[in-house]
Amino acid sequence: MYLTTEKKREFFEKYGKSAEDSGSAEGQIAMFTFRIAHLTEHLKQNRKDYNTQRSLIRLVGKRRKLLDYLTKKDINRYRAIVKELGLRK
Repeated sequence: MYLTTEKKREFFEKYGKSAEDSGSAEGQIAMFTFRIAHLTEHLKQNRKDYNTQRSLIRLVGKRRKLLDYLTKKDINRYRAIVKELGLRK
């Protein structure tokens, strides 16, 4: 599988507070961004895979909700994660 336990731990260690803190918004946003990039590449090869397309749309929505939450909670953390991941609204 493309998203192993070690890879998840790496995301939460780099973007979250610690490797064990899987609930941090920054870590989840980084993980969702990785999964979105992977699914986007998959859909470029398999255009008629509608289940993956639906999953991609749901992931984008989840990431957007977390980014909105982070905007309301702490704008500086929001700006830092957007800059670090290279996201745009």
